[in-house]
Amino acid sequence: MPRPGLSELSAFVSIAQHRSFSAAARAMGVTPSALSHAMRALEGRLNVRLFTRTTRSMALTEAGEQLLRRVSPAIRDLEDAVDEATSAQHRPSGSIRINCSENGAREVIQQVLPTFLEKYPEIHVEFVVDTRLVDIVAGGFDAGIRVMEDVPRDMIAVRFGPEMRFCAVASPEYIERHGMPQNPNDLLDHRCIRFRFESGALFRWDLEHRGRRVSLDVGGSVTLGNLNLMVWAALSGIGIAWVPETLVSELLAAGVLIDVLPAAGPSFGQCCLYYPANRHTPPALHLFANAVREWAREQNERTPNPA
Repeated sequence: MPRPGLSELSAFVSIAQHRSFSAAARAMGVTPSALSHAMRALEGRLNVRLFTRTTRSMALTEAGEQLLRRVSPAIRDLEDAVDEATSAQHRPSGSIRINCSENGAREVIQQVLPTFLEKYPEIHVEFVVDTRLVDIVAGGFDAGIRVMEDVPRDMIAVRFGPEMRFCAVASPEYIERHGMPQNPNDLLDHRCIRFRFESGALFRWDLEHRGRRVSLDVGGSVTLGNLNLMVWAALSGIGIAWVPETLVSELLAAGVLIDVLPAAGPSFGQCCLYYPANRHTPPALHLFANAVREWAREQNERTPNPA
């Protein structure tokens, strides 16, 4: 039986990661029909079905999931080897795929990325925002950005920024109409703006009160899957939103949002960039990690030590 070629396996990984033939075709610069033909040929050679396709959706079969877990890291290693060989003779180049939470990537994009891309214009950085905690190696990612407590122990982690603190915020107009909650349990009587993960689970609000953690399943008429939309909903007076403080610090300072329970917001540790410790680090990722380290070091030096 003829073995699958590298081009077929690369196409398979691209389709699986994009979850779309058309999106993978655009990324690879080929036609969707060419990719479809290549996948039919690959499935024929392997004598196994890799994708379940309908007119509206595409998903990996169990066999496809298994193949992706094994092939994706190998494809990345080959791409990294080519990038490393190229970078040895020319300016640093390559691509970096980062799986991240929306809020975790915000500061890196604002503070690190502009200078980094100006210094290394041949390096391409892709951020994939995901509310799920994924296996970055199996998912074909080079790195991830999450809160430190969510990072697997076998990863190299580069911490940055202040500890992440959540806060319950509302507009002055909402507080004028509905009153100010005095303790976390009062939130159960308010209109809260809820967050739903891609997994379908609703985010519970974990607050602190008198030294104890209080976990609430709040109610409300609006549920969103995007933090920025939650902030906009709060600004519109719809209800109280539970969001990272860094996302609303300027709005709190301007008085257009109010932290309704300032003593109740717990800290969840620092965010960090993380990547596998047991694999060769691609040159592009090595440079990017160093840029994050340098920014974090400068940030720490500017932060005065507590008296």
